[in-house]
Amino acid sequence: MVYITEDLIRRRAEHNECEIFSLEEVSLHQQDIERIEHIERWCRDLKILYLQNNLIPRIENVGRLKKLEYLNLALNNIQVIENLEGCESLQKLDLTLNFVGRLSSVAALKENLHLGQLFLVGNPCAVFQGYREYVIATLPQLQCLDGTAVTRSERIAANQGLEELTRQVLEQEDQYLRGNTSEKEEGSTDRTGSRQEAVTDGPPDSEGKQEDGTESDEERREKEFWNTPCPFTPESRIEAHRHLEKKKTAKEKDAQKKVKPPRTLITADGRVLNVNEPKLDFSLTEDDDNNRIVLDLAVYRHMDTSLMDVDVQPTYVRVSIKGKTFQMVLPAEVKPDSSTALRSQTTGHLLLHMPRVRVMHHNSS
Repeated sequence: MVYITEDLIRRRAEHNECEIFSLEEVSLHQQDIERIEHIERWCRDLKILYLQNNLIPRIENVGRLKKLEYLNLALNNIQVIENLEGCESLQKLDLTLNFVGRLSSVAALKENLHLGQLFLVGNPCAVFQGYREYVIATLPQLQCLDGTAVTRSERIAANQGLEELTRQVLEQEDQYLRGNTSEKEEGSTDRTGSRQEAVTDGPPDSEGKQEDGTESDEERREKEFWNTPCPFTPESRIEAHRHLEKKKTAKEKDAQKKVKPPRTLITADGRVLNVNEPKLDFSLTEDDDNNRIVLDLAVYRHMDTSLMDVDVQPTYVRVSIKGKTFQMVLPAEVKPDSSTALRSQTTGHLLLHMPRVRVMHHNSS
């Protein structure tokens, strides 16, 4: 477990001459932090706090940050929105890709009168019927939800139907929470044996294959670990993290690990190669109706998004997954700055939407 220490914050405060008490911005993302603590006592002047891509299960110990304007807690294990009433200057809150299923907990943000932007996309509550309308009616100060501006007309409509919306939301909440509890109980029974078997004592070789190139027992166990169905919960995310940490430690102890030369991705004459090192299934389609190219990459459902890196170029796309490269030449030139990457809520696949530069016209016969 990684703790928030004075030394950690000081190392992240180089732009402020390592002075933490007058810090206005600090980035503690991707540190494997499992609890928010000390920050509100050490960094009272904070305006921007980045805590995305950690393992934080609860919003806590930030209520004294009176000057905090932007809090990023995307990609954590948060299930309830709470303990932000004291952040009276809060303008933007990002909870993308967490586990918030209690949508009614957005009411805890009513006291944050300056909150203009809220991101809840990728949470279980975001698929509730009436989700957007309920949030808009509950938080009259909100100007933008999930990157889409709140219009005057939809706010009026949401307020008119608030009583019925509340009933629907509470009903869906109860159904989700009951189902989630049942899923966890079933998952803990079904998955324990398989995952214990997947974590081996001995480190695998660098590729997980035998000398003759065939798949090793280690690689088969690894595939079983990631492919065996289990509920996607904060607990399963932590379990996957622990598994990866154990494998990482084992690899670091492997003194005979061979360093392979980097794979050629672009030839000397500038030709981009198609590469699929992770050996994933994929589909590349042209969506003419929306003038875009769509890549559906079948990554393991429970793989943490922090293990992926996406790079969209005008003529090709490159995705790094656990250090292995997937690269594909595109059938048409695209706009990298307008491209988006999302995880499918149902399959966990990585979905890339890449708008084409030129509009494709259909020929009518």
